[in-house]
Amino acid sequence: MARSRRLPADPLSFIKHCVQQKRVLWTYHVNMRMQGRFIPRWMILESVDNYEIIESYPEDKYLPSYLVYSNYESTVFHVLFAVDMEDGNVRIVTAYYPDPEQWGADLRRRRIL
Repeated sequence: MARSRRLPADPLSFIKHCVQQKRVLWTYHVNMRMQGRFIPRWMILESVDNYEIIESYPEDKYLPSYLVYSNYESTVFHVLFAVDMEDGNVRIVTAYYPDPEQWGADLRRRRIL
């Protein structure tokens, strides 16, 4: 059965609410990637007040997803959240430290290469 592709009216609020309510699923991909990138889960969860959506992928493969900029103290990182409106949760697909060679000075916009 195909999942619905419902988009949240306010994606940032939906993502923040799910994180605050602990309605977060961690994908296999992010679990494998985070080990090598040294981004602890608690840092992603505790920085929820700093989330900013910097890119949207409404037609992503399985669920609509959003690339989120965040920071914890002076550490900047990006998190890709897939939103599951049907089940009322978010899935963390990947997390990484943005490469300054690929991102602008504010680490919010991709450089055109």
